[in-house]
Amino acid sequence: MTPQNKKIPRMSLERLPIYYRTLCNLADAGYLRIKSAQLGRIIHLEATTIRRDFSYFGDLGKSGYGYDIAHLIEIFGTILEVNHTQGLALIGVGNLGRALLINNFRRNPNLEIVAAYDVDPAVIGGIINEVPIQALADLEDDLKAKQIKGVISTVPSHALQEVVDQLVMFGVTSILSFAPEPVHVPESVHVRYLDLTSEVQNLLLLAELS
Repeated sequence: MTPQNKKIPRMSLERLPIYYRTLCNLADAGYLRIKSAQLGRIIHLEATTIRRDFSYFGDLGKSGYGYDIAHLIEIFGTILEVNHTQGLALIGVGNLGRALLINNFRRNPNLEIVAAYDVDPAVIGGIINEVPIQALADLEDDLKAKQIKGVISTVPSHALQEVVDQLVMFGVTSILSFAPEPVHVPESVHVRYLDLTSEVQNLLLLAELS
């Protein structure tokens, strides 16, 4: 990601992968250009939001003509570094961790879990989908050796803070946690939480209210 993108609002950056994936699907279907209103209907966003987001990345479209899909894919793909494999580490190889290793972003070739870590001696030393399972202490040396860009954690809430403290000490700055409880980290460390229970409950609630 280029330095000037640091000034782009966080929500706009978070929508970038959605834009990129949708545009790639449109290109695969044979579409050459698209207007913001059309794209908005596909991804359920206001056209004004899309135009504002796109404006942060330069003059990408023309009034009345719309956006050249191939050009958008090139611009957004460069920002997302889709032509470079982003190595990830997995912490916690229980049932969820095993499922993540088996899938291993097979529909996203630029993302790959390259190493997995656990504290259970019965698990350490195993291999799942060609990914070795190592002791958590090995992560510090692997960060540079395996060019690990971020960490996915399936560690339960009661043990998460201790693990995150270690990750921060090792120099990790990007963490995705499947535990719902927030942890304390320095401002330079980015943590996202994916609470499957809350997501399902929200989905069912929306269905009830609609």
